[in-house]
Amino acid sequence: MATKVVIKKNTYFDSVSLMSLTTKANQIEGIEQAFIAMGTEMNKEVLQNVGLMTAELEEAKNSDLMIVIKAATDDLAEQSYEAVEELFIKKDEAIGASDIKYPTIDSAAKSIPGANLAVISVNGAFAAREAKKALENDLHVMLFSDNVSVEEEIELKQMAHERGLFLMGPDCGTAIINNIGLCFANKVRKGSIGIVGASGTGSQEVSVRIHDFGGGITQLIGTGGRDLSEKVGGIMMLDGMKALNEDDATKVIVLISKPPAKSVEQKVLAEIKNMNKPVVVCFIGGSEEAVVAAGGHFAKTTKEAALKAVILSGVDESKIDKHPLNLPLIEEVKAKLTPEQKYIRGLFCGGTLCDESMYLAMEKYDDVYSNIPKDPEKRLKNIQVSEAHTFIDFGDDEFTNGKPHPMIDPSTRIDRFKQEAKDPSVGVILMDFVLGYGSHEDPVGVMVPAIIEAKQLAEQEGRHLEIVGYVLGTDLDTPSVDEQLKKLVDAGVTYASSSTNAGLLARGFVEKGV
Repeated sequence: MATKVVIKKNTYFDSVSLMSLTTKANQIEGIEQAFIAMGTEMNKEVLQNVGLMTAELEEAKNSDLMIVIKAATDDLAEQSYEAVEELFIKKDEAIGASDIKYPTIDSAAKSIPGANLAVISVNGAFAAREAKKALENDLHVMLFSDNVSVEEEIELKQMAHERGLFLMGPDCGTAIINNIGLCFANKVRKGSIGIVGASGTGSQEVSVRIHDFGGGITQLIGTGGRDLSEKVGGIMMLDGMKALNEDDATKVIVLISKPPAKSVEQKVLAEIKNMNKPVVVCFIGGSEEAVVAAGGHFAKTTKEAALKAVILSGVDESKIDKHPLNLPLIEEVKAKLTPEQKYIRGLFCGGTLCDESMYLAMEKYDDVYSNIPKDPEKRLKNIQVSEAHTFIDFGDDEFTNGKPHPMIDPSTRIDRFKQEAKDPSVGVILMDFVLGYGSHEDPVGVMVPAIIEAKQLAEQEGRHLEIVGYVLGTDLDTPSVDEQLKKLVDAGVTYASSSTNAGLLARGFVEKGV
């Protein structure tokens, strides 16, 4: 086995680009393993863990680009490196010759006086510094970077609040501003519904369902996942609510989040009383009583949140296809499963999609485990080994430390899928497939070979393996949702029309004695 190492001094690429390039590089024929990343200590630790660290790489600085290629022979490694270089050339060509690169935020702000927003995706060690520079230049900020401390987040958000600016993030993966999708987002029609989300895929799901039900979006403001924590206190969500309340184009406001801190939830709900527009609240696992008492419209699920928002916006309810749950299908699948096939295994790219299905399962079952549980006692002892009903968020830091997000590189989930498919106690495997800007170009297609192999193996062993797939996307996305659904159906997968229905189908399929 041969290893090719190239260090490009003072050559910066953002983490999203490098994740995508690494994924594509690993698909090149002849490459055993490719790793393309900046020379940070975290990335060096990953190289150490996978046995690719060298003395040369140890000397790489944070500003240096590391390219590491492992192949069968020296010749193959050299040829593979040339193929990787072609990926960089294609990336530059895709950017376009008319685009101008600026070395600093200060220089960009001075050269583009009309700019009012900066998207920051740099290593977490430098992200807060760059975000502060952007705010000082009176720019709104979408901070995609993670590994920013809570203290830095609070400081940045307080600074933004005082200046009348947005600080979306850190770890903010989704926004739609003036009909432009940023980072992970879907193509949805313009409309009259505004969203403030402390969840990336949760916000995507609500926006997609609103589009599906005939409504449209004014703005989708991301807050970052920690915004509703006790320490941060909901600074960005509160500012987002106020901004949408003052926006003439917005007629209805939707709030979406994983379970927030109770004190912060109360603060956010109290702000509803100051709104002069209807507010739909979807806090996964939240209290209907508290929302209604505050004057909001409670939504238990993302589908319900979208439906209520669309109806409140004025769309004729009688003309909405609500995609009711297929109850006959539930009975049909239940009849195919053996008594031993008792468990759901949820393998998710989206954290809130995972949360939603997990909470729906928890309504019926006590033995529900996860790497992101609300109850610490239900945390998996080993994230590599499932217990009873298991729901895994592959986008959590435990799985993405030094690796691409599963929406970009699904390889980690594919490996786990193969493992779960062999377990005779598994009745249903539930998966999401997320379309949109920044995601894998064919998330279903890359999973299909493993799905076909798993179903054939189960059939040979005399058992039925039920696989439920949900494609988060619209008819305007590339690839389109219909194209991806056809691939699921052709592979023998049951598809769900929403994240909510996916969770309901999965729990129904394994429900015994009903």
